[in-house]
Amino acid sequence: MEILTQFRRIILSGLLIPVTLAAAGQDFKQIKDAFQQSYIQEATGEVLAAVHSLKAVYDEKSYEINLRLGWLSYQAGNFTEAVAYYNRAINIMPYAIEPRFGIVYPGAAMGNWTMVMAQYEKILEISPNNSIAMHRIGLIYYGREDFETAKKYFEKVVNLYPFDYDALTMLGWSYFRLGNFREARVLFQKALLHTPSGTSALEGLDLLE
Repeated sequence: MEILTQFRRIILSGLLIPVTLAAAGQDFKQIKDAFQQSYIQEATGEVLAAVHSLKAVYDEKSYEINLRLGWLSYQAGNFTEAVAYYNRAINIMPYAIEPRFGIVYPGAAMGNWTMVMAQYEKILEISPNNSIAMHRIGLIYYGREDFETAKKYFEKVVNLYPFDYDALTMLGWSYFRLGNFREARVLFQKALLHTPSGTSALEGLDLLE
């Protein structure tokens, strides 16, 4: 019964967005036109103009507007503002992973790796087999030269996608850095079956010659 109650709570939280928009009395055509205009402006490099187009119809309770403004603010280089918009989107839809993937961009740009890691870990809490989050956490640990931990994350990705070039290559490099050269060779070779001209895997094999 408790599980059913939690499930209903999750479902109802996802239904709050259209209800809130309707209650705000926003004109749908006006909002749609603002979104369309923002896409055109972004495509032509007028990112700040795109931000202003959406701010003209801004509703703090709108998941979609906050998500879009988070991305546009990041593109404009306004990282603090981007984080604020993404956080609003996360608060509105706490079980959504797209705003969490979005917020890591301004977080990384500001060098806030604690926040970045926290978001990736939350994504894995919501979606345990999310290969993108696992791969990126692996990259962070690899960059910190914690190759053993990086290996564990890349192994999980390879188990899900055994023929993925990036995962095979990074797992190969992790093994290489740990001195497990036989395993590294096999992984680099498998990666080259996927992408025969893959420079990273070729470089790894050259170092093993």
